[in-house]
Amino acid sequence: MTTSRSVFITGGNRGIGHAIADDFLRAGHRVAVAQRSPGGPLGALELTCDVTDDESVDRAFTAAEQTNGPIEVLVANAGITKSAPLAAMSPQQFTAVLDTNLVSAYRLARRAVSGMVRRRYGRIIFVSSVFGLTGRAGAANYAASKSGLLGLARSVAREYARYGITANVLSPGVVRTAMTEEMTKELLDELIARTLLKRPAEPAEIAATARWLADDTASYVTGAEIVVDGGLSLGA
Repeated sequence: MTTSRSVFITGGNRGIGHAIADDFLRAGHRVAVAQRSPGGPLGALELTCDVTDDESVDRAFTAAEQTNGPIEVLVANAGITKSAPLAAMSPQQFTAVLDTNLVSAYRLARRAVSGMVRRRYGRIIFVSSVFGLTGRAGAANYAASKSGLLGLARSVAREYARYGITANVLSPGVVRTAMTEEMTKELLDELIARTLLKRPAEPAEIAATARWLADDTASYVTGAEIVVDGGLSLGA
């Protein structure tokens, strides 16, 4: 980006979200991170936000706008897992993951676009997962939520392109985060073995791609899914 932008990131207190927020900050942008728990990078405006609650989302956006100016870049990154085999997965487990991972992205984008339309500029980035492409045994809720982000992004891209707003999906593979550490060794070893580059990504590698999607050099990219998975989705 050629100028400093106002950036709003959910789930910026750890892992990929923290790395994305830090990357934008180091590039000179004004960054607000919104999540339930503190822990955003130094220099970010930290806001408490429950992405499953409309009023909480609105309060966080309003606070970010008052401090950093109208939101120009939205990174919808917040996500949870509640894994179980399909037959053992309760309706509550399924819908909780859909609400946090997918419905929240709708809430965030809906709140962001009105200001972006007025300014005739906006970048919306939905952080998905390679499992939205491939599916994942024992995590039908998570895979479904991440897959749904692509349809959401492409619909937003179609609706708002004429206002200078782009919407894209960033789909990481295995990334060295706390979520990866919660995997069993067997599952992690299996995923790394299927990854062509034979290693997990570092959060900074995902962050660099997110910032590129928001940069002026990516202004012709919209409705796209950018897969950063070391070749995992190629089915090796």
